[in-house]
Amino acid sequence: MKIIGITGGVGSGKSEILNILKNDYQAKVIQSDHVAHELMVPGAKSYDAIVQAFGNEILNEDQTINRPILGEIVFHDEKKLSLLNSITHKNVDEEILSRIDQFGKEEPEGLLVIESALLVGAGYEKRFDQLWYIYTREEVRYERLKASRGYSDEKIKQMIEKQQKEEEFKSMASNIIDNSGDLEDTKAQIIKILG
Repeated sequence: MKIIGITGGVGSGKSEILNILKNDYQAKVIQSDHVAHELMVPGAKSYDAIVQAFGNEILNEDQTINRPILGEIVFHDEKKLSLLNSITHKNVDEEILSRIDQFGKEEPEGLLVIESALLVGAGYEKRFDQLWYIYTREEVRYERLKASRGYSDEKIKQMIEKQQKEEEFKSMASNIIDNSGDLEDTKAQIIKILG
């Protein structure tokens, strides 16, 4: 089994890369954000602790967590963000490790791709064969986030400032993919790495 970790800033186009790996290389993809969301549903591992920490005002009528409301709360408050991370990160890391083991049993020759904004320090990065950093010029990231999510320049600037610095990402990566151009250019870079 080969494991590739994929990381990069908001708006870098990580989803495009994941689609190429799924479609062209039959990769199985684990996205840490999706795992985190799955663990927030009622009855799942992170649910009770989040509701206890943030109160019933984050709940929808059906008792599911209203992620936009929770997101607003933690986006503007570092302490509350740290609290949420202390609840969720450990659970997400454990779940991803369990899925890596499961995939290894099911598809010992397969390609597994793990995507996360915070890959280093999670504990499972030691198991990666490669760590790819998806680099995209900042103005391209702004354009993409405005088009896909309707974010304002101010919101994008805040989001980018809260993330790890590019140098930190690059220093840890075994491969850097420049995703500032068109899709064919990106595909060519992936072919160079994976054949």
